[in-house]
Amino acid sequence: MKKTIVLLAAAMLLTSAASGCRQSAEKTDSSSADRASAAVIDSDTTYDYEVREIYCDNNGKKIYGEAYIPKTGSKLATVITSHGLGSNHESGASYAKKYAPKGYAVYTFDFCGGSNSNNPNKSDGSPLEMSVMTEVSDLEAVLSAAKGWDFVDSDRIYLQGGSQGGLVSAITGIKHQDEIAGMILLYPAFGMYDLVCSFEDETLDDELRVGSMTVGKNFVTDLREYDVREDLYKFTKPVIVIQGSEDETVLPENTEEAAKLFPDADYYVIEGAGHGFSGKHHDEASKLALEFLDNRSEKRSKTDS
Repeated sequence: MKKTIVLLAAAMLLTSAASGCRQSAEKTDSSSADRASAAVIDSDTTYDYEVREIYCDNNGKKIYGEAYIPKTGSKLATVITSHGLGSNHESGASYAKKYAPKGYAVYTFDFCGGSNSNNPNKSDGSPLEMSVMTEVSDLEAVLSAAKGWDFVDSDRIYLQGGSQGGLVSAITGIKHQDEIAGMILLYPAFGMYDLVCSFEDETLDDELRVGSMTVGKNFVTDLREYDVREDLYKFTKPVIVIQGSEDETVLPENTEEAAKLFPDADYYVIEGAGHGFSGKHHDEASKLALEFLDNRSEKRSKTDS
């Protein structure tokens, strides 16, 4: 019998304390509607951009993604976005349409086996094989490939992730600190460790229900040996953590406590936002993230001069 882990239980637990790619031709140009959506962000310059499909490889598994590339004629600071459990690359596309007109490239991709039937996944792999650690491996493959893309400034790669994707980004960022410039973490699911540790081996079935996903036993067992909160102090690059005040899955006070463990982190709460940002809350999160990226670019320019 399949074991069901209901959303309420997950919410309670979450609130406690090689690689390669092939690229397709240009897919679309930014439309006037896309450019208008970025008008919320104050800036003197707006760039057109192209959207390019790029496939990466992780030990024989195909990873599908889309790169939003501003037409600036130069190497670009690039944000790699990681979606949450049951989502897909489209969750990152909403941010890409805000960042790209401001001169930042974005790559948003599907984790192998990381999406549910409501969010079709174009990458290889089954949800029964997926875990936080397999997603870390996917992100490592993407990061390795991205450093060789013709539009990427390899000294200015940022990781962005929401919910489980935020946890995956943090784990990956700590392991590859010298390869990235910073991280943007949206309501990161640092309490996932508490969730997986709450189950005894004898209670685990081969298939488990976690939220909207049916996953395998390794979803639980892969993460039991590592609580990333014990290592957040090791990441000394800049971080911004953005949290919703009404998030009942990842409570603001617990995210704030984790954010304090980073040596260089800014923490923001968006009033009225829940677990996931949309509408005006998405606009506010995008604005905060762009200010974070702009500040890093300004400091870099002063250093270079």
